[in-house]
Amino acid sequence: MLQWLRQYRRAMLPGDISAGIVVAMMMIPQGMAYALVAGLPPVAGIYASIVPPLLYALFGTSGTQSVGPMAIVSLMTASALAPLAAPGSGLYGVLAAQLALLSGVVLLACGLLRIGFLANFFSRPVLSGFTIGSAFLIAWGQVRPLLGDMPPQMHWPSALLGLGSLALLVAARQWLAAALRALGLGPVAADIGAKLAPMLVVLGATLLGPVLRYDLYGVATTGAVPAGLPALNLATSAAHWEALLQPALLIGFMIFLISMSGAQTLALKRGEKLGSNHELVGLGAANIGSALSGGFPVTGSISRSAVNFAAGANSQLASVITAGLLVLALVAPTGWLALLPLPTLAATIIIAVLGMLDLSTLRTAWRYDRADAAALVATAAGVLALGVEAGVVIGVALSIGALIWRASRPHIAVLGRIAGTEHFRNVERYSTETAPGLLMMRIDAGLFFGNVEAVNERIEDELAAAPGTRHLVLVLSAVNAIDTSALFGLAELNGSLRQRGIALHLAEVKGPVIDRLKQSELLATLNGEVFLSAAMAWDRLAG
Repeated sequence: MLQWLRQYRRAMLPGDISAGIVVAMMMIPQGMAYALVAGLPPVAGIYASIVPPLLYALFGTSGTQSVGPMAIVSLMTASALAPLAAPGSGLYGVLAAQLALLSGVVLLACGLLRIGFLANFFSRPVLSGFTIGSAFLIAWGQVRPLLGDMPPQMHWPSALLGLGSLALLVAARQWLAAALRALGLGPVAADIGAKLAPMLVVLGATLLGPVLRYDLYGVATTGAVPAGLPALNLATSAAHWEALLQPALLIGFMIFLISMSGAQTLALKRGEKLGSNHELVGLGAANIGSALSGGFPVTGSISRSAVNFAAGANSQLASVITAGLLVLALVAPTGWLALLPLPTLAATIIIAVLGMLDLSTLRTAWRYDRADAAALVATAAGVLALGVEAGVVIGVALSIGALIWRASRPHIAVLGRIAGTEHFRNVERYSTETAPGLLMMRIDAGLFFGNVEAVNERIEDELAAAPGTRHLVLVLSAVNAIDTSALFGLAELNGSLRQRGIALHLAEVKGPVIDRLKQSELLATLNGEVFLSAAMAWDRLAG
């Protein structure tokens, strides 16, 4: 906070004020809706939108990050707590805060220990698959409140209101921005206006409550929303710490990934640099603050941060202003919030989560890397069929499995010299010349226990295809490391070649690799030489 305050200028204030107001307008219906997704009373969503952004402003590094409830994290919260307590019960609220506390401690510890790199085990296709699966799961979970019940036992007044709200939101999403631009608004103002459509629909449906008499027709509403600020919450359940630890770890990593993906995108547009470990500390503090103020796990919202950015946010002060306005909303009479119809809230949730469906990553992965595409689809299917945690585990396991599979079968090229030069290229890709009795091979990966056997098999295949070989040169320009298993593999290859009268040579060995090899007996027993370059090996051996 001291850093951005030192750099603060008066000219930045109007943008922060406008962004703070716009995001506060979004946060009220969004926070309440995502609290319902998490299985909590709607007011918990507002509680989780006050203290967390204040603490993030104190410790976080993004000037446009909007921290608070978010659909996916709310779904993960509900998934973690459902086996432990009944939604809406007092124990459920205690466990939600306890889960936020544990997630915050995980994030804070990762930031202080500077181990944010662990989140890199969630690849982008896995994250995309998780988002797609979660979006469908959340949308399906809102069908009952949208229609008043599951078909065909729909509650028709609720269904009419819910489907009408959904139609209005779809229309606003498709055409409102263009309509506002046609009326003379600038592109940014028109886009912000379209993003505020859910707030307007919710406000309209709420104001119609006294006229349409939802209570007479059996339309469910949020019910009484307590006025006043949240009290300090120190309640925990000692019996559930162990059960909540695993989901807290997973939720913590997802919080970091979701937050960083949105914040990095916006930071690049401004030429700003984020500190990943500072972000972990900021997000950890935000979740601890949410736990202590009656909330649940929170994260940076990609869509809300984008609105914050577009509305003119220049610093974390915009989030401070948002939190201040939400405080005023709770201090003021909250009776009107009790009339907010649940079918309309369900419609806003469905529109919000379906907006997260981005198939561009799947299309790219399908063209570029089918293994990543399979991980994406498997993650989405796993979330839908087996649940949130199982889906993520499946996706991560497939990604790591694909990585190990690729690493265990590195690309190996047989090299030839481009005539008249000192350049050596793959004989299958370029027109090159080779020398009788000389076989040159380039290994394009580090050598480790998982691939040394495959490398030796490929070498033997190439030697069998060139029976007159007297010299084998391994060009190691792309090899960054050789582990102990690979060292033994090279020693065994060296001994085998010696018995067959074939000399084993190394070329273009990197400094750190040669330093490690000097600590072994391989160089002393090598049945050949170590050359500085492939060209020098050619000049020495091709005659």
